[in-house]
Amino acid sequence: MINEQNQLTGYIHSVETGGTVDGPGVRYVVFLSGCPLRCQYCHNPDMMKMKRGTQKTIDDVWGDIAPYASFMKRAKGGITISGGEPLAQPDFTHELLKRAKAHGMHTALDTSGFLGEKATDELLDNVDLVLLDIKSGIPETYMQATGVSLVPTLNFALRLERLNKPMWIRFVLVPGLTDDPDNIERLAEFIKPLKAIERVDILPFHKMGEYKWKDMGMDYKLKDTHEPTLEEIERARAIFAKHGIETR
Repeated sequence: MINEQNQLTGYIHSVETGGTVDGPGVRYVVFLSGCPLRCQYCHNPDMMKMKRGTQKTIDDVWGDIAPYASFMKRAKGGITISGGEPLAQPDFTHELLKRAKAHGMHTALDTSGFLGEKATDELLDNVDLVLLDIKSGIPETYMQATGVSLVPTLNFALRLERLNKPMWIRFVLVPGLTDDPDNIERLAEFIKPLKAIERVDILPFHKMGEYKWKDMGMDYKLKDTHEPTLEEIERARAIFAKHGIETR
């Protein structure tokens, strides 16, 4: 959005200057506020509402990033725009990506894909890697887990495939919610033919954000759900492996 001084602004939740999990190498990660999904296992529910973040101009945010550009390149890293859902603020996300590319930085977009239609081709031209969270393979399970439809995410994945845009797929394994073998099977069947996928990560459910739900007076439906055991994780890996998909 544009402020009274005709400056592009965005709502920022936080940043991480030494990220090592949101893309290759060491990364500067910008977490934008706002997300249309209502994931039962969300560990940052304070990101759901955009205006809970801090409004900053693009110049202020880039001014914080720029000093790290040379180091990130030497560390074979770059910048990752995450959230929340970065495509809830597509103009701000696009401008950050464009500036990073102009400075020779590797760029990654961490998204659920639900708002994939808001990512213009020009925005995606400035993205080197998409971290795509596909939270379930069965539409009904996806709706139960997130509160929204699976279709936009699958359509976005197919669009990225047509563009030959590298993807890392992320799947959160939640006992009693997303761990049904049929659900994992359906996801594996979908991603198997996609050549642009470079890796698939199984992310074990955790409760590190449970206290935030309590602090915000929100009902945390997974309070009695256990974190997946090694056996449960290996069972999920075996389903992907049956389709020739190696997971991390």
